Amino acid sequence: MTERQAMAWVVACALMWSTGGVLSRFFHTTEGFEVTFWRSVFAALTVLVWLAVRGERSPLRQLRAGGGTVWASGLMWAVMFTCFMFSLSLTTVANVLITQSLAPVFTALLAGLVLRRPVAGRTWLAIIVAAAGICLMYVFDLSSLEGPHALGVLVALGIPVAGAINWILLQRAGTSMDLTSSVLLGAVLSSALTLPMAWPLGVSLHDLGLLAVLGVFQLGIPCILVMRAAARLAAAKTSLLALLEVVFGIALTWLFGGETPSWATVAGGLAVLAALAYNEVGQSRRPAAAA
Repeated sequence: MTERQAMAWVVACALMWSTGGVLSRFFHTTEGFEVTFWRSVFAALTVLVWLAVRGERSPLRQLRAGGGTVWASGLMWAVMFTCFMFSLSLTTVANVLITQSLAPVFTALLAGLVLRRPVAGRTWLAIIVAAAGICLMYVFDLSSLEGPHALGVLVALGIPVAGAINWILLQRAGTSMDLTSSVLLGAVLSSALTLPMAWPLGVSLHDLGLLAVLGVFQLGIPCILVMRAAARLAAAKTSLLALLEVVFGIALTWLFGGETPSWATVAGGLAVLAALAYNEVGQSRRPAAAA
């Protein structure tokens, strides 16, 4: 897989992830723990089918072979899976996605501390521009942080923190280790964690169908793909590309979920896109100049 292909995969994953917010607005239930449980169950089944179709060795053998890296990555996936759906049950899609978009900042800082690899100035500038766009959206378009909204944003903070740690783990593992089983582990941990709080289960068939779609196409498949793509990219770049989920998510919720974005949301989204374009143009010019 080339770097260009890996980038395209991450963008496709961001698009698939972004459908979670709009689809969640069609649930009949607002019970966050039960929604999280079922989505994680279907994601786990998706990874199991993937491994079986590819003829991979058993997940247990992969977990043993991967050691602490696989377990740490699985724990981070579990945090992200759980925090995402639970926070959506407490506050708006924009609140969750905007909070989630702090991941590139955390990733860039961790890359310098853990990997001892300085982040390029161009990437830092792109992160700052993207963060400015996010702040514009945050200041003018974030719902009042009172009651459940404040709790929802607090829960959503777990997503960028866990995401940053996960990108660093993927960067360190590189192509020498298959971490697909960590997605399975994360889904199983998320299911086990939320089942006691979701019991007794009472989801309707309508919601169960939506949750199956979420578990397979919004969570399982993109997480499998990003595990392979992220191994080819710098952690900060992967995290920056994943910011497109914010733009896609707010656009989809506006078109199909009944949440109309303000001018600040539109302007902030354009700033994120501009930052990504600037970072990519700078990357493409470096090899040309060297040649």
